Amino acid sequence: MKKIRHVLEYLLALFCLQIVKLTPFFVVNYLSIVLGNCIYYFSKKRRTIAIDNISKAYGDKITENQVKDMAKKSCHSLIRTFLEGIKYDELLKNPKAILEIAEKNKEILTLFQKAKVLHDNFGGCIFVTPHLGNWEFLPHVSSAVNIPLTVVARPLDNPYVERLLYSSRVSSGQILIPKRNALFKLQQTLSKKRSIGLLPDQSTMKGINVNFFGRTATATPIPAMLAVNYKKPLIVVACCRDSNGFTGFVSEPIMAKDNKNEKDEVLRLTQEMTDKMEEIIKKFPHQYLWIHNRWKKYE
Repeated sequence: MKKIRHVLEYLLALFCLQIVKLTPFFVVNYLSIVLGNCIYYFSKKRRTIAIDNISKAYGDKITENQVKDMAKKSCHSLIRTFLEGIKYDELLKNPKAILEIAEKNKEILTLFQKAKVLHDNFGGCIFVTPHLGNWEFLPHVSSAVNIPLTVVARPLDNPYVERLLYSSRVSSGQILIPKRNALFKLQQTLSKKRSIGLLPDQSTMKGINVNFFGRTATATPIPAMLAVNYKKPLIVVACCRDSNGFTGFVSEPIMAKDNKNEKDEVLRLTQEMTDKMEEIIKKFPHQYLWIHNRWKKYE
């Protein structure tokens, strides 16, 4: 029965992928709103988490209606990220096409080149991005500017759907490694002067405490540990939507200091990384993944 279910899920996923690819962009944008509203209105758990997260993050700086609007638009953004990934799939396989898009926005092109220079100068970087805007574009961007990138991703439970999506993601030239026991592979990657890409803005039982929007949250220490042990910079990056299409962010390098206590450095680097992500999120709060229980407490 399990195999039959997996096959049916695969066929449904394949059908949906083909339909979305054939759908005009304005329809995709409308679908993002409709499906995002479904998450907001029909998933009470996620709606409650989002509203609670935003309320506590912004306090009395915004009204109750603004909180609900931000939560709803966050759901729209999540669906749009997924649908954009499908729509842009063929386009993003062509690095020249990405650069043509970037040429229309000199600011983004400059940021791409900055990331490339950092990668070359340090012999690999640790690129980290929050679940903000369209985080799925970043590996394609790295491919366009010739940054060899290894990305950590959690495999899907359905092996057929996993292979379907895997073939799409590796088309950008990135190397995907499973999240489970990924540390050794990441160490190997940095040793080979490749860069790595991580999404470290999720709560974790094995994390360390950081201040995020004025509240204590947990964060994985792995990016900072790698930065300390391999003398590589942490670079916070993001790709967000704006009136011109997209805009990007590439932070200055966050470096470990020599002759410092390793534990203290890991704490400092993780907090600085979190601060930089918060700074970017505040510019585009409606595009952040507020439905994730970011401030989850572990006993």
